Amino acid sequence: MHVEVCVFTRRCLSAAFRIAVAALLMTIAPEETLAQSDDSVGVRAQGMAGAFTAVADDASATWWNPAGLGAWNSSGTAGGSFLNAIVDLAGWHEPSMERDSGGVLTPARRVGIGGFSIASAALGLSYYRLRLSEIQPITSTAPQGGVRQDQGTADVYLRSLVLHQFGATVGQSLGEHLVVGSTLKLVHGRLGAGMRPAVDASLDQAADLGAAGETHGGIDLGAMATFGEMRLGLTIRNLTEPEFGSGSSAVILRRHARSGVAWLSGEHGRLGGLTISADADLTTQATVLGDERRIAAAVEASTRGRHVSARGGVSTNTLESRHVSVSAGLSAAIQRGTYIDAALTSGPDQARRGWGLALRVTF
Repeated sequence: MHVEVCVFTRRCLSAAFRIAVAALLMTIAPEETLAQSDDSVGVRAQGMAGAFTAVADDASATWWNPAGLGAWNSSGTAGGSFLNAIVDLAGWHEPSMERDSGGVLTPARRVGIGGFSIASAALGLSYYRLRLSEIQPITSTAPQGGVRQDQGTADVYLRSLVLHQFGATVGQSLGEHLVVGSTLKLVHGRLGAGMRPAVDASLDQAADLGAAGETHGGIDLGAMATFGEMRLGLTIRNLTEPEFGSGSSAVILRRHARSGVAWLSGEHGRLGGLTISADADLTTQATVLGDERRIAAAVEASTRGRHVSARGGVSTNTLESRHVSVSAGLSAAIQRGTYIDAALTSGPDQARRGWGLALRVTF
């Protein structure tokens, strides 16, 4: 059965998609910012190392690819379901220690994530809370993205950003093979920044920095093309580039474009489905640990009836350090339609270590 929710006219959606692609082509150049850790959200996506742009077929599509909601009637975890809801909790500490073996402070960041998303047919609602805290050794009073530690510096720069994001997502089919979607979002952010003596500075101090909040609107766009068992996905986040704070401490959520490809098989014997996917960033994200432009590949397999699903993937930064991070995840049904999802990321790449837990309900 084909489900289609007509929120806009096809002509308007086609125009919006063309505008999104044009915006992407104009924003390839890297810019410095406090990265929002886009690929850290969603426990199932974490278990697949972020190779999820062309896979997003559950309520986490509200974050990963809005067009995924309109693709529910093809194969996938949420395929054929009427309602899908997910409660997420995750944490990242990059690197795993704030000081090296000699006790010297190093650039570090910590991300805490919590959220809730619910989707039915091609409409979704979501709320995500992200707390991003950073330490950056400095040699001047102004923060500089990606600067490595000067062991002679006396002070460090601390920064913390707390984001509350409320989103409404719609997906729309354009013909038999293409789905486009958008997430209109309201983002409330509180940015705190300051300098502290390096001797006792910590990410806990950064997290305690307070500031007045401000609210901005935003939009994410996505597209997904399906050809048999193959899918192609594209997501452009933060199209309007919301800005929090002012002056040298300001944080701009830069546009971030990501593409993906996936192969989703049907059920074969006891195997309830197999997914193989790959993702690649099309834009660069500047972080306190250096510039990032990541690629990822993953595989996911489920038993018949999807009572148990296992997944794993690898990811690497194609800029600067090219160490690989390894992710693994597991989903288990605790009763019909109710699942516990878990994910863990580790490996040689010290900048990619985290965990995630989620409760997922499907009707």
